[in-house]
Amino acid sequence: MTALIEETSKLTDRYQTTVPSGVRKQLKLGKGDRIRYCTEPTGRIYIEPVRASEDDPALGAFLEFIEADIRGHPERLQAFDGARFDKLKALVGDAEVDLDGPLLPGDE
Repeated sequence: MTALIEETSKLTDRYQTTVPSGVRKQLKLGKGDRIRYCTEPTGRIYIEPVRASEDDPALGAFLEFIEADIRGHPERLQAFDGARFDKLKALVGDAEVDLDGPLLPGDE
């Protein structure tokens, strides 16, 4: 029987953590990979990698919808030029996000 290996990590003020290197190696995780948190009825929680073959069904349906629309109406496609960028930038203004800053009480 394999011995239980324990590793710990710390939560930041934004409830983020680093997956310990031993866990990353065991799960064969790389940068940008996705993980799933699973909770058993007993309360035990574990993580597992989400592999590319396990696509999000909602995302898949959305992409199929977009593909069908592009195929059905290719004339609607437009280049993303500087004017469009400026218009989108105007919608968000100069909003800055500090991903390392603490969450507001209502956001927790």
